[in-house]
Amino acid sequence: MRTAAAAADPAGYAQLFLSAWLRSSADDATSAQARLAQSMAPDAELPHPATGALSRPLSVTAVRSAQRGGDAWSVTVAAQYADGRLRYYTVPVTADRAGAAFAVNGAPAVVAGPARAEAPKSPYRVSVPDGDLSSAVGEFLAAYLTGAGQVSRYLAPGVSLTPISPAPYTAVLIQQVSAAEQAAASAYVPADGTKARVLARVEARDAGGRWPLAYELTLKARSSRWEVAGLQSGTVQDGGVR
Repeated sequence: MRTAAAAADPAGYAQLFLSAWLRSSADDATSAQARLAQSMAPDAELPHPATGALSRPLSVTAVRSAQRGGDAWSVTVAAQYADGRLRYYTVPVTADRAGAAFAVNGAPAVVAGPARAEAPKSPYRVSVPDGDLSSAVGEFLAAYLTGAGQVSRYLAPGVSLTPISPAPYTAVLIQQVSAAEQAAASAYVPADGTKARVLARVEARDAGGRWPLAYELTLKARSSRWEVAGLQSGTVQDGGVR
């Protein structure tokens, strides 16, 4: 079995089928969900949930697609329930190479979830003290997330970044700034053109609560100040580092 990324990837089709199948019942084969499931997989039997059972999932999400050979695929789909249960299913799907036709070949199977991959070591091992760089990061993220000021004021020349509108938060507090380069920890802004890649951990606040977020940024020194040259999790254009 090999994982493939192709135009014919049937992940969405499998997700739609499993959602309908889990919400259907053989005792009510004329319901909209049952008819949808049967139209997508005529050979798959409908489930028989117990009377009064809360068997409908809160969400159904495709998490992995694997091409088994030719036009045959196996799609792993996760179903999350209100009581905290999480079940994984594989759905057998046939897809044409153009991605224009799909068919579920049979009933889904309950399987173990995907294994947890070992996370790579973080490149951000340099602690950045309070100073010019951490201030630049805090002011930029405040503008980006709360609308407090113009985002463009903090960007390096040639870089453009679309601000979030409307601003989602009312306040942003910097919790920690770490860097990949030692130059980021200097008490002085280094020579023009010096770059620093940083990870900023912040707490964003709104009426609904406090939210821990993390942003990977690239900053460049110019005229004794740090400017944002890239935002990994944003849409950066015109020379910005993605």
